[in-house]
Amino acid sequence: MALPGRAARLAPVVDMAEEAERKAAQRLGHFQQQVVTAQAKLTELERFREDYQQQWLNRGGQGVDGNWLVNYQRFLGQLETAMTQQRQSLTWHQNNLANARDTWQQAYARVEGLRKLVQRYMDEARRAEDKREQRLLDELSQRLPRQGPL
Repeated sequence: MALPGRAARLAPVVDMAEEAERKAAQRLGHFQQQVVTAQAKLTELERFREDYQQQWLNRGGQGVDGNWLVNYQRFLGQLETAMTQQRQSLTWHQNNLANARDTWQQAYARVEGLRKLVQRYMDEARRAEDKREQRLLDELSQRLPRQGPL
């Protein structure tokens, strides 16, 4: 069924809005995956630090020399720096995700609003057509010769 008048004129606008919503949804999915990946990397670094600290406890109980301790502290410092950078990366990705979610929600609301408008136009056109048909039927019934009961 072809769309009537105003609804047909809105069809390209609805198509463009639907395309924008699809792209926004894809971006949202992309940023969700980036957050998952960044969180997994941070978790991995935290686990690695815990393992490394456990090595310190095990090795420290056996006695260590100053050189080993300096290397341990330097590496632990580098690991802490990497974790700080990864937390910042995670925050950055979470912000991107929040922005992408907002963009998608706005695009989705626009599409839904346009769809409702098109539906309203279609309903109005159907009601107008129904009224026109009813008027035609009324006119026809008035023009037909009346026949009495048989």
